[in-house]
Amino acid sequence: MSDVPPATTAPAEREAACETSGRAGLPVTGDDPALRAAYRLCRRRTKDQDPAEYALIQLVPAALRPALHALWAAANALDDLGDDRTAPAAERAARVEAWIAALHRELPTGSSPDPVRHALVDTANRWRLDLTELRDAMAQVQDDTRGRHFADWAEWRTWGRDNLLPWFGQVRTIFDRAGVPVALRLDTRETYEEFLDGVRLTDILTDLAADLAQGDLLLPAEALDLHPGSAADLAQRRWSPAVAALIKHLTGLARQWVTQEALTRGMHPGPATVLHTMAALLHTQLDAVDAAGPALLHSPPRPALRSRARILAPARARAALAWSLTPLTVPPPHHPGAPGPPAPARPAPTSTFRRPPPHPSGERPPEIPPGHLPAHVAVIMDGNGRWAQQRGLPRHEGHRAGATAVREVVHGALDIGLRHLTLYTFSTENWRRDPEEVDAILDLLRGDLAENPFRDLDVRLRWHGRAGRLPPDLVDLLHLRERTTRARTGLTLTMCIDYGGRDELTRTAAALARRARAGHLDPGLIAEDDFARHLPRPDMPDVDLLWRTGGEQRVSNFLPWHTAYAELHFTPGLWPDTDRRDLWQAVTAYTHRQRRHGSTPATVPADGPSATRRSTAPAAGPGG
Repeated sequence: MSDVPPATTAPAEREAACETSGRAGLPVTGDDPALRAAYRLCRRRTKDQDPAEYALIQLVPAALRPALHALWAAANALDDLGDDRTAPAAERAARVEAWIAALHRELPTGSSPDPVRHALVDTANRWRLDLTELRDAMAQVQDDTRGRHFADWAEWRTWGRDNLLPWFGQVRTIFDRAGVPVALRLDTRETYEEFLDGVRLTDILTDLAADLAQGDLLLPAEALDLHPGSAADLAQRRWSPAVAALIKHLTGLARQWVTQEALTRGMHPGPATVLHTMAALLHTQLDAVDAAGPALLHSPPRPALRSRARILAPARARAALAWSLTPLTVPPPHHPGAPGPPAPARPAPTSTFRRPPPHPSGERPPEIPPGHLPAHVAVIMDGNGRWAQQRGLPRHEGHRAGATAVREVVHGALDIGLRHLTLYTFSTENWRRDPEEVDAILDLLRGDLAENPFRDLDVRLRWHGRAGRLPPDLVDLLHLRERTTRARTGLTLTMCIDYGGRDELTRTAAALARRARAGHLDPGLIAEDDFARHLPRPDMPDVDLLWRTGGEQRVSNFLPWHTAYAELHFTPGLWPDTDRRDLWQAVTAYTHRQRRHGSTPATVPADGPSATRRSTAPAAGPGG
């Protein structure tokens, strides 16, 4: 990066600093002719291939547009490589992999012979984007070359969100770097992700003809099964009553998902205008889908220019007013090799994750058959403050040492193949502590998330808790780590931050009450399964082993629903003194427990009690 400090541009100067019009001396894309040509190509491709996306980008300040054109063009270039049916699937996957590998090599150089990658590399270096966040989304394009089939909406949502969220995250980072308050920050993650589900579904309906021509049907079987015969009719590109009903159902879902009143609450009016306009354009596109009828199966529907103009004309006026009152911080052109801050991290290879480092003692993990491992271990990490006081240190130093223990235990969980590890990181009651200690804990969390120590490990990071009282930048980091690791299949590490068990149960009861009031549930028929489906983390499995360090023997409002049948394991050592061997000992002790869940004991077989753990089923009562 250049050592020239970022320039804060006044509104009039920003409008003068137009994108890549070819005039010399423009501060937006620099004076390198090849780079300016690369940005012009990205701009032209955006305008030609997606006029709606281009119109939305025109609603942001001119200084930000080249970066957004580069991101859009890069995502589209990868999709084009994956969708090119003139080549067999294996060749298309190889081309995508080669494109990603080239980007990995070119980021440190600041240049590329491919114009789209050239613009992307410059954008990443100038705006300090961490393109490792795109690793899973890029790798997904390779997987898509083998075809996609979705059993239900859950699978479909995971696929769509894994693809869209990282790219939208880069856009939000650009706004953040430009100094826009609450840049694309949304009230809730669920609202944001559901909005993007609507974006994805609208795109699929718009491109239905092209996908069908290639033999693709990117809709879940759960939706197709509601309209018997629709899948076969679509495969034959035959318009039928079943297909018409399916399309009507799907456009209704898409309209519901893109209509999110809370989406822009508290947001800067500039990004808010962009999102409101995006939602309006999506509704117009869905109108065109509904009106297309049989033609939908043969050509993409296009809304009338008059309809788009009615939306865009007032949007441009609102956006111009919003940005005229907002000073932006725009980084100068990037010059490869110039002194300055280090370049952003390069995208790691997409194929493999590294193994955790071995324990310093050389001790190896116990060999526990996968069938005998607990599926889910939850840990109350107690004793940080006492550890520090015993050494005459401030309490926050105990939390710092505890963070090191967390890394050790995560490494140990990976060593033995544990699937779920949940850590009680910061409780709703912890706010009562001294404000200096609370600030130190939150600063430590912020630093660890920014450092991302599990970047190259097969760890999926999740967060469980409330957002309202946490610092916004910490919430953003938590969401970022969730988005960028959601496709990983190794250890799921859940950090409970501003979490309380009673709060979780209260929120679940409120969700059930809302559903009952809306007529979707009969209060007299609510069962345990209904309650579990309305938990804030409904996919979190029950806890098999609850482990608490520090010598205390209580559960402290931690995961009351999930630990109803958990085995309890208490150890005297303080958390900062814990390492992976303590986890191994806790899991080994678990394998010798006999888990009855209220039933009568089974006969202990010859190979020991661990084999009886899974032979019993929960009974109606707690007796045993």
